[in-house]
Amino acid sequence: MPSQETVAALPALFEEHRPQLRAVAYRMLGSFAEADEAVQETRRRLERTGAAPVADPGRWLVTAVGRVSLEMLRARPPGREPPTAPDAEAADPEERGLLADTADHAVLQVLDTLTPAERLAFVLHDLFSVPVDEIAPLVERTPAATRQLAARARRRTEGLDDLPEPDPEQQRQVVAAFLAAARSGDAEALEALLDPDAVLRTDETTTAHGARPVARTVAERAAAATPALVNGVAGLVWPAEGSPRTVLAFTVLDGRITAIDVIADEPHLARVHLSPTGP
Repeated sequence: MPSQETVAALPALFEEHRPQLRAVAYRMLGSFAEADEAVQETRRRLERTGAAPVADPGRWLVTAVGRVSLEMLRARPPGREPPTAPDAEAADPEERGLLADTADHAVLQVLDTLTPAERLAFVLHDLFSVPVDEIAPLVERTPAATRQLAARARRRTEGLDDLPEPDPEQQRQVVAAFLAAARSGDAEALEALLDPDAVLRTDETTTAHGARPVARTVAERAAAATPALVNGVAGLVWPAEGSPRTVLAFTVLDGRITAIDVIADEPHLARVHLSPTGP
C-alpha cells in the first residue's frame, strides 16, 4: 500500500510539473486529449503503487509519463490517420504556448512515422534531456541501441533518413535472411527477424505495426522481390525485371528489422538511388 505521505506529495508534484508532462505526452501522441489522458493515467498509477519521488522528481515524472505514452502509442490500431494540426485559435493559452514551442506541425507528422521506441528515445533524450541509461529499460534496449534509436529518429526529423546504416554488412545479412524466409514461406523466421515494435511504412504512412502484422503484410511482395542496394544499403526491389514499381528499404538495429519502407509512389521513387547486388 502506498504511504499517506507519498500519496499526499503527488498532487503538488504533478501540478508543479504538469506543463512539462503534458508537453512530453503531446509530442509522443500528437493529441492534446490523449496527452491529458496519459498524464492522468500516470498519476493514477503512481498513486496506486506509492512510488516515492527520487532526487530529480521532474525527470522521474517525465520518464513515467513517457512510459505510459509509449504503451498508448503501441496500442494504436495500424493504419491510424496521422494527427491533424490543432486549431491554435481554439486552444487555451497553455496549448497555444505548447504549439508555438513545438515549432512545426510537420515535425509531429514525421514523428508519427517513427516506431514507438524511436519516438520515445527521441522525445525523452533529444527534447527533454533524459539520459539514454534511463530510457533504455523503457524500450527494452541496451543504452547503445537506445542512442541509435534516438539518432535514427533525429535523422528522419532532419530529412536525412537516406543516410547509410551504421553496419551495412549486418543489414545485408538480415535482408538476405528476410528474403529467404519470405521465399520459403517461413512465417516464424520472418517474425523472428523483425523487432517487436517494427513498423511498415508505405510512402511515409504507417500501415502496420508489430512483428506479426508487418510480416503478414509484406511477405508476399518480399517473396517476389530481388536484392538491390537502396541508397547504398541492402534492400529489395519488385518486380525483378524492368523498372521497379516498388522498393523495400529496411532499417536494421541490433540484428533486427525495426522498419520497412515500401516506396511505390513515383515522386518518392525518383528520390531513391538503386543499384543491383548479388542474388
